[in-house]
Amino acid sequence: MGVAKIKVTASIKEDLVTWMDEEIDKSRFATRTHALEYALTKLRESSASST
Repeated sequence: MGVAKIKVTASIKEDLVTWMDEEIDKSRFATRTHALEYALTKLRESSASST
């Protein structure tokens, strides 16, 4: 069984959504959810290493 996920709603600048969709088209990310989880994970790792 996978990790439980919680649905959230966010408003994101259009240029960021366009970039995400382009990266999905290039197969860098599978979905917008994947792109956002990746970005947040990297931010969390960066924040943890700087404290």
